[in-house]
Amino acid sequence: MKNFALIGAAGYIAVRHMKAIKDTGNNLVAALDKFDSVGILDSYFPEADFFTEFERFDRHIDKRRRSGEKIDYVSICTPNYLHDAHIRFALRSGADAICEKPLVLNPWNIDALEKIAEETGQKVNNIFQLRLHPRIIALKERIEKMPTSQMHEIDLTYITSRGHWYFASWKADIEKSGGIATNIGVHFFDMLTWIFGAVKENIVHVRNDKTAAGFLQLERARVRWFMSLDSNTIPMEIREKGLRIFRSITVDGEELEFSEGFTDLHTRSYDEILKGNGFGISEARQSISTVYDIRNADVVGLKGDYHQFLKF
Repeated sequence: MKNFALIGAAGYIAVRHMKAIKDTGNNLVAALDKFDSVGILDSYFPEADFFTEFERFDRHIDKRRRSGEKIDYVSICTPNYLHDAHIRFALRSGADAICEKPLVLNPWNIDALEKIAEETGQKVNNIFQLRLHPRIIALKERIEKMPTSQMHEIDLTYITSRGHWYFASWKADIEKSGGIATNIGVHFFDMLTWIFGAVKENIVHVRNDKTAAGFLQLERARVRWFMSLDSNTIPMEIREKGLRIFRSITVDGEELEFSEGFTDLHTRSYDEILKGNGFGISEARQSISTVYDIRNADVVGLKGDYHQFLKF
């Protein structure tokens, strides 16, 4: 049984990590969050020590390490801009890190983490749950059997409506979240480059507080992508059903259906990490570079090959 600590216990994604720790037969011994709305701990690890101040959490983790009861893994579910610091804390505490997406906000942060991981002998693990989804794995296997010269056509659409609270939170601050493409899209970009190869061209057509869209030329695919937090961009027939989320990926005109199968992906991620098969630092580099470039690229407007949702 491995000992886990969790940073960001009050966040919505934290419960998936608690469940994964429990399901894999391990123990959460300490948790940290500046907010104390963490009653969910009682459902999984009621005996876990809980802290609202980092300094006391740090002291507790260090005390355990010195007494021979060190933490094996630190799971990180904090706001995006804090991931880098919390990964460093984990490594320097003698623990491996398990971090939610995005690993970091900037490519150079990856360089620094690689050095610290080498110095400490600890590992950083990404949660790339889409790489473990059965439909995504099947797509990758199918593409690998096709001629490498074949260029695939992809349309990626992801709209997840957000209320006023979102724009008053850290998620709406581009310095903290990285913006829409980073906060809600980085795992899609990771999945696409994992299957279709590295980015050769990165064009941004639209980028504002609620919507981002652009074009990616990958080694084996042309990708038109559209992401939005605005419910008004959801197709009318979907809105009429009372739905506030729309997700679609088409590959060569064929819809890739993967709306189901997400239930246990965090547990599967933990299973692989515990076996030593986690996705490491270097595997985050392409997606982090992609979203960094999207965040900093010039916006060209409606020119070239742009997503169909921009035509209305």
